Amino acid sequence: MESIGVLIIEDDAASQAALRQVLGAEGWLVEGAVSRGQALQQLATGKWSLVLANIATIGVTGALFATLRELARPPEGEAAKAHVRVLFLVPEAAAAQARPLLEEEHLPYVLKPFTFHDLLERVSDLLMETEAIGAPLRKVKQEGITSDRRSRRRGRDAGREDGRNTGMFSNHEDYQWSEEELAEYERQETEAQKKKKKKPLTLG
Repeated sequence: MESIGVLIIEDDAASQAALRQVLGAEGWLVEGAVSRGQALQQLATGKWSLVLANIATIGVTGALFATLRELARPPEGEAAKAHVRVLFLVPEAAAAQARPLLEEEHLPYVLKPFTFHDLLERVSDLLMETEAIGAPLRKVKQEGITSDRRSRRRGRDAGREDGRNTGMFSNHEDYQWSEEELAEYERQETEAQKKKKKKPLTLG
């Protein structure tokens, strides 16, 4: 299977880095674009299996949105397997304008902030539609880590007047993995790949 290419169109540096870290851990080719012009140039290379596009970066009018909208409408049948998938990322501030449009046109999207699990689930579904991957992405169980972080955050943020989260993921700390966590994730992925390659022995 060829390497999966993922293009992230996102002008927020922290969000761009977080997404590249999460998706790059899958062993995929992950690159970013921070402007509409750069995104159009990257799309023209045709090397992408999946595009993640922040509505706040691309807008809902113009050439880039029109291109992504067409890409997000895959053809029927066999041609759909080779088609790039697009997932729109919709921040809270843009939801009122963008969400009705995306729903009317049946375009896939997720609302920001979202959880790490939800993001991988949507990415997995889209890539399976094109047969870029043969099975759902294995989820990383971080319930214990996440619970500890949330407990510490609740104590730290108790006095904040504005508890709204404008970040990429539901909890900023949930996607900033330590080196140890990333190493463990990659080790588990390597083990899973090794098990896949092993073929059962037959006698006779």
